[in-house]
Amino acid sequence: MSRTKVVPIPVMGRHNINAYLLLSRRPVIVDAGTPGSGRKIYEQVAARGVDPADVSLIVITHGHIDHFGSAAELHRLTGAPVAGHIADLGPYRTGRTREPYLPTGPMGRLMARNKNLHVQVEPFEPDVLVTGETGLEDFGIAARIMPTPGHTAGSISVLTDQGDLVAGDLIANSLFGLVRGRPANPPFHDDPLRNLASLRKMLALNPAGLHVGHGTPLEPDRVRRWADREHRRLTRLEAAGRLPARTENNTA
Repeated sequence: MSRTKVVPIPVMGRHNINAYLLLSRRPVIVDAGTPGSGRKIYEQVAARGVDPADVSLIVITHGHIDHFGSAAELHRLTGAPVAGHIADLGPYRTGRTREPYLPTGPMGRLMARNKNLHVQVEPFEPDVLVTGETGLEDFGIAARIMPTPGHTAGSISVLTDQGDLVAGDLIANSLFGLVRGRPANPPFHDDPLRNLASLRKMLALNPAGLHVGHGTPLEPDRVRRWADREHRRLTRLEAAGRLPARTENNTA
């Protein structure tokens, strides 16, 4: 199978929110952006010389509305099936992100006040229900869906056979993508320690690069150094009883 090319599709700003187009024998879209961005993604796919009707699959990395907000619209526009993890079925079926948001720092605390993050979007039912590692050869691409829980319970990433990791919100660029190339937490994590464990598991596979939902691609060695520092920070917070994580009692 031909080499897979990873093409970013800006949804907001140049790098603030990204979807991705994976080009191989057949095209695959990863993530569907904010509500109302389905047509924008569709047009950007077409602008790259790809017939959107040829898209074989839309992979949703997790149940936050800046990633699944236009999944139903994009499904209608392309006719492609949508894949999502079973552990995020609640948000997908209701159109609502699990709340309250659990900020990872000051930016998350500020963003949690934004009313646009608390709206209900058009729900969808995944056509491909992910429960574990899932090969994508049947969809015309040499890649695997990899469960990477922690940011949300149902977070997933896509790893191509060439080693490109399309990582959703497993990791981000600093300041919601504004500081390019600097690894950082995204504004929210449901379970920071579990997310860090997922990140380190993916780093152990020696990816060639990390393509993220917020910002430009990240260099793996720089992410490894960041992950070591983050582990020490989270360990201190956990020991002090100051590390929030989502439980059934704080899930809306």
